[in-house]
Amino acid sequence: MKTLREAKVGETVKVVKLHGAGAVKRRIMDMGVTKGVEVYVRKVAPLGDPIEVTVRSYELSLRKADAEMIEIE
Repeated sequence: MKTLREAKVGETVKVVKLHGAGAVKRRIMDMGVTKGVEVYVRKVAPLGDPIEVTVRSYELSLRKADAEMIEIE
């Protein structure tokens, strides 16, 4: 299982599954990160937090903890 946190800068990945429960999972889905969507990893901050991605034609910053809940292929 590979997560979004492990993706490299410049890589385009596809979301396979969202882990987590309740409000956290709902918030990630509300930001447009859903099963089957393609995510492009734009930047990673020097200490690894946050991760900047492009999803559905807009930029989004995710915390490492949130990125670990997103399973990719």
